[in-house]
Amino acid sequence: MVSKNNFKKISNWLWEIPKSFRSDMRVPARIYTSERILETIEPGALEQVINVASLPGIVKYSLAMPDIHTGYGFVIGGVAATKFPDGVISPSGIGFDQNCGVRLLKSNSTYGEIKGHLEKLAAEIQTQIPSGLGRGRKIKLSIAQINEILEGGVQYLVEQGYGNKEDIENCESKGKLEQADPSFVSDKAKNRGRNQVGSLGSGNHFMEIQKVDTIFDEDIAKIFGLFKGQVVIMVHTGSRGLGHQNCSDYLRVTAQAMLKYKIKVPDRELSCVPFNSEEGERFFQAMSAGANYAWANRQMITFYIRKVWKKILGEKQNLHLLYDVAHNIAKVEEHEVNGKKIKLIMHRKGATRAFPPNHVEIPEHYQKSGQPVLVPGSMGTASYVLAGTEESKESWYTVCHGAGRTMSRRQAIRTISGQNVVKELKQKGITVKCWSSRGVAEEAPQAYKDIESVVDVVHSAKLSKKVAKLVPLAVIKGE
Repeated sequence: MVSKNNFKKISNWLWEIPKSFRSDMRVPARIYTSERILETIEPGALEQVINVASLPGIVKYSLAMPDIHTGYGFVIGGVAATKFPDGVISPSGIGFDQNCGVRLLKSNSTYGEIKGHLEKLAAEIQTQIPSGLGRGRKIKLSIAQINEILEGGVQYLVEQGYGNKEDIENCESKGKLEQADPSFVSDKAKNRGRNQVGSLGSGNHFMEIQKVDTIFDEDIAKIFGLFKGQVVIMVHTGSRGLGHQNCSDYLRVTAQAMLKYKIKVPDRELSCVPFNSEEGERFFQAMSAGANYAWANRQMITFYIRKVWKKILGEKQNLHLLYDVAHNIAKVEEHEVNGKKIKLIMHRKGATRAFPPNHVEIPEHYQKSGQPVLVPGSMGTASYVLAGTEESKESWYTVCHGAGRTMSRRQAIRTISGQNVVKELKQKGITVKCWSSRGVAEEAPQAYKDIESVVDVVHSAKLSKKVAKLVPLAVIKGE
């Protein structure tokens, strides 16, 4: 059984299990964490970080962020780079919700200006955007339309009038992975996604009306267009049933293909194939299509939120996209290894890209500040806007994606009353909109790590810098 005692302390914010710990490890396993958080991490999650260190072609380290918790195969909060093109790609290194991610919409209004409309805004947003397991919109898209979305992502929807060029520019990868090929996505997956473009889903997905509570870096906040007291809206969701089916389909493909490529892994959930194999290329192109679907889903949700905003506050009111980040995705990226820039296959599962200032892949207007990084808290707690730093190259320019669970959903339902959570948040002045108390109990603040402690780790380790703290005004939950 792995424990804290097996780790070597590299710094106050970084701990390592050496390659010599287990014979199948190809690289060391590292976790960015504080000592206090490390003591609370379940042994199963620690073991998963070590298991990932055994993947063929893995480079430098198996990494995990401070929001680490047990996932399917890969730990959630896990990061792994493998050699391009012959290192492996693993569906569990991305997760079932392909391109689950977060976007932040900025208003020009202050809390004082919209306070009287808050309840109506929250209720109307909940009405306009379907939420819940399997629930979608009343209109089903055709398979031809789904194929357009899988190929074109945000860019396709903007061409159809569901956004503007600014939405493309302020989206990671401009809202579209070029490698996407809809022909490698099954009909079953496509059919599951026909009515879910513009829907929230279940679990930890949410929309939240927030207020900018604290500014930590005035210069970067100005570049991001953030100011104290400003009202913003955060959207957290992914690829819904389509992405889940897509992942399930390729887990079966990769599990069977491992025999063909004579790959052995310590956990069958870590099934993987060489990136440049037929199966690897098919999966990457299908996953890219799933990622495009997720970006399109968040874009369509934005379209409906903007409609509500104008309807209630007036036609002159608008919401601008600060940025959209993915935190369940695989990409081919260029990184420096041993003084040379090489291409790597980056797996980020429950982890957020955080490119530094002057990086070619971030918008021109964020070149001086670094990439905006969005880290949501648990329900009723603060969320953060950070900025990428050059120092984070040690983590492949990656940071945490949220607070991270400390309690399973099943345990939360057994031990927490959703109705009590709603009452407690109401006493704090936070409105909660959720169709079931079960959904609230699953995502109660008590089921998560302290977001302040998690963000302090990545800030103190200089993987990113704090720019602004956002506090919730109204939460619209998936369930």
